[in-house]
Amino acid sequence: MSADNYRFLQQYIQRESGIALGDDKLYLIQARLMPVLAQEKLASLDELCVRLQKAPQESLRRRVVESMTTHETLFFRDPQVFDTLRTHLIPELAARRQSTKSLRIWSAACSSGQETYSLAMLLVEHGISDWNIEIVGTDLSNQILERARAARYLQLEMNRGLPAALLVKHFERAGLDWQVKQNLRRMARFQTFDLRDKMDALGYFDLVLCRNVLIYFDLETRRRILTGIRGQMYAGGYLILGSSETTFNLDTILERKTLGGTTVYQKPTAGGSPGGSQ
Repeated sequence: MSADNYRFLQQYIQRESGIALGDDKLYLIQARLMPVLAQEKLASLDELCVRLQKAPQESLRRRVVESMTTHETLFFRDPQVFDTLRTHLIPELAARRQSTKSLRIWSAACSSGQETYSLAMLLVEHGISDWNIEIVGTDLSNQILERARAARYLQLEMNRGLPAALLVKHFERAGLDWQVKQNLRRMARFQTFDLRDKMDALGYFDLVLCRNVLIYFDLETRRRILTGIRGQMYAGGYLILGSSETTFNLDTILERKTLGGTTVYQKPTAGGSPGGSQ
């Protein structure tokens, strides 16, 4: 493709999704957008650029954006993180919420829902499944969220990270696939959301997981996203980022801690959020 069209695609993808692609990412653009070319019967990325420059249909814009987002996920991804949740964070948050028996968790960029349902399994195993629990899973791609809502997974997906005992306890057969049981599905709610947008309508959370997402944004966008997330955290609430992500030089208020070998970020209790320390 021409250099001008490559720059156009870089700018278009960043404007529509926030994903910042460097000058060495042509291979990634080619790999991700080939299915779009086939669907649209276009011969090249140059032809796609022409189509996008001519007030494209919403369906094409959406396909381009969803093709460029990463949806690599699995159950209990990064076991150390989930060990920390099981042994430190969930017990602490459950003790803090004992009087109200309510808990809200945000799984940002949740993809097809494995992280969201992994969290639900931890809460059931902790013995608080009868609480008022809401795990909000958000993603930019509505297509991938339909998979999360369906809560139906291939055998191959079940083999990646899910202990056999939890498979037997929390899933049931659905033909050749596996279906998340209804008690876990009731805890989860999924909605399309762009992390660059205002977050007020999401409400407040005790725990936020936003892992392996910030790395795709430029510095200023990361700063705005972290500020927005912090604004939706209850005082004393926790944020977990990806192992290669940090709040360093981005947010000076969240307090960095190491629990069970995992780096977490806590919103200070002093001053609190508009949500207070509920």
